[in-house]
Amino acid sequence: MKSKSDLPQECLESNSRTEKIEITLLLEGIFQRYGHDFRGYSYPSINRRIKYRMELEGLTSISYLQQRVLYEPKMMRKLLKDFSINVTEMFRDPEFYSSFRKRVVPLLHSYPFIRIWHAGCSTGEEAYSMAILLYEEGLYKKSKIYATDMNMDVLEKAEKGIFSFEKMKQYTSNYQKAGGLHAFSEYYTADQYGVKFKPFLSENIVFARHNLVTDSSFNEFNVIICRNVLIYFDKQLQNQVHGLFQESLSRFGVLGLGSKESIRFSPYMACYEEIDAENKLYKKID
Repeated sequence: MKSKSDLPQECLESNSRTEKIEITLLLEGIFQRYGHDFRGYSYPSINRRIKYRMELEGLTSISYLQQRVLYEPKMMRKLLKDFSINVTEMFRDPEFYSSFRKRVVPLLHSYPFIRIWHAGCSTGEEAYSMAILLYEEGLYKKSKIYATDMNMDVLEKAEKGIFSFEKMKQYTSNYQKAGGLHAFSEYYTADQYGVKFKPFLSENIVFARHNLVTDSSFNEFNVIICRNVLIYFDKQLQNQVHGLFQESLSRFGVLGLGSKESIRFSPYMACYEEIDAENKLYKKID
C-alpha cells in the first residue's frame, strides 16, 4: 500500500478537500442535533481534536464518527470534552496577575460593588486565583466572580475546588511570582483525596454554564477575564465574542486576554485603551 507521501499531489489535495467537507458536515450535524456550535472554531485545532477521538475509537473516517455522534449522545459527550479547552493553572502567567494587582486593583477600590466574569473558566483555577488576589487587596467581600464554561463536567470539578497534590509546587511558585502576600498554603487544606481550597474563597464565586459562541450577555461587568480561549476561534468568531465582551463591560471596565490574544485589528479596537499592552489588559472607554 502506498504511503500518504507517495500519493500524487492532486490526490492529497482532493483528500484534504474531502476531509474539510466531512468536518463541516460533522460540525453542522452537532449544531443541528445538540445545539453546540463549533463551526467557527479554528480548523487546525478542531481537526486535531477530531483525529484524537477517531484514534481512540478506532474509526477510519470522519463520516463514521459523525454517524456515532448523531445517534449516540454518549459519543457526543466524549467529543464535547475533546473540544473543550481545559488547560489552566493557579496564577497562570504570574506577570498578568502582578500587573492586574498594580494597575487594575486601584481602579476597583473606587467601586461600591465589583462584578467579574471569568469566561471559559475550565476547572476554576483562575477564578480561585482572582478570589485570593481580591481577598488580599481587601476587595473580596464586595466582589462577585462569575466563572463560566460550556462544559458541565469541568464546572462540577471547579465547584468542588479540589486539586491534586502534584500541582501545588507549581501553583505556589506562580502565586509567589504574582506578588502573593501570604504563604500559599494558608488558602487550602490537604487530605488523602487532594488539596481543597478553603470555603470562604468560593463564597462569592458563581459557577455556571455559558457558551461564548451561542449565548448572549447576562450581566454588566467591571472586569472580564478570558485568557487563551479566543486563540481557538477563527477571526469571525473572535470578533463576535469581542462584541459580546464590549456589550457586557461597563464603561471603564477592564478586559484581560491571554498572552497570544489582542483587541487589536478587531472592530472594537477603538473602544479600548491599553492598560498594559504586554500583559493584555485593556480599559473600555466607549
